[in-house]
Amino acid sequence: MNTFSFVIHPLELKRDAARYKPILGIFPEPVIEQIALRMGPKTISQIKGITSKTGAQCEGFFVGCPLGTRQLLNLPHEVIYKKLVDAGKYSADLGAKIMGLGAFTSVAGDAGVTVAQRLEGIIGVTSGNSYTVYSAIQALLLGAQKMEIEARSATVAIVGATGSIGAVSAKILASQVGEIILLGRDMAKLEKLKVEVEAQSDCSAQIRVSTDIRAALREAELVLTVSSAGKELIFPEDLKVGAVICDVARPRDVSKAVVEKRDDVLVIEGGVITVPGEDVQFNFEFGFPRSTAFACMSETMLMALEGTNQNYTLGRDLSVEQVKRIGEIAKKHGFELAGFRSFEIAVTDEHIEQVRQNARRKRALVTA
Repeated sequence: MNTFSFVIHPLELKRDAARYKPILGIFPEPVIEQIALRMGPKTISQIKGITSKTGAQCEGFFVGCPLGTRQLLNLPHEVIYKKLVDAGKYSADLGAKIMGLGAFTSVAGDAGVTVAQRLEGIIGVTSGNSYTVYSAIQALLLGAQKMEIEARSATVAIVGATGSIGAVSAKILASQVGEIILLGRDMAKLEKLKVEVEAQSDCSAQIRVSTDIRAALREAELVLTVSSAGKELIFPEDLKVGAVICDVARPRDVSKAVVEKRDDVLVIEGGVITVPGEDVQFNFEFGFPRSTAFACMSETMLMALEGTNQNYTLGRDLSVEQVKRIGEIAKKHGFELAGFRSFEIAVTDEHIEQVRQNARRKRALVTA
């Protein structure tokens, strides 16, 4: 049976450290960060029961990297690379052939390229971003369908468009929607991406660029938000009536106030996948129902089911071909969207119907 590992880390170091050892809660975060720097990787849990519809099976491990989000974004790259290479060697000792980079380990430094080079011949590496893109686009378009939005004529705003996930999402969506607004902070990068998207032979959408996120969001029926800002970017007053927002970012780009104050918009999380198998056991609580996982985790599982120890998604330049290929591999093994979730709560068809009705009422008031 093929084995994988998936690297996780504390999103909020002091909070998560105190859960592990309550005594750590009395220390200031800089002290805990120094402790974390001296720690090595460790096994968080063993993952069992993953069974493809082809009959293939795999098992894996969640491997903990002790660095917090702030450290992964701000420490010298060499410090981070050493921690992740250590995690890769540790994973290989557990029997893993492929290692997935979770949360901010996938964007630190050069997004896995150097780590993979230093682990060549030891273990394969993937960020999981190809399947994250594939499943997020699936979720956004399904959300549009359920909200009775015609995607072919809709305006899609992509927040964080110049990042690896945003850029390839734009290229794929360009043949499926009416208009795309590429949103980011660097106008030169946005203009460069616009040229790349428009150069595709199947691009049928009108492409625009903007650094004014809030103004652009008010024009969009569909929003795909994939920034690495690490803070809330989207607020209740920013959104068009009846919009669908698919939030792939972690930490979230969408403020919880949106679901609390805007009963006429549908907020869903991208990249939530049903993992096949009668008794899938993660043995670790990360806020999802049984047998469901993030798409980035699922990509690592798919590589294990394929029996490969080759690198897959690395760096900041994802290709359309990579994304489409992982989608086909997912279909082959029976991985699929796990319905919709929003802020750890399942989004039912009844809830979507209520949102749709609320949007109709608000539109009627505007036109009355």
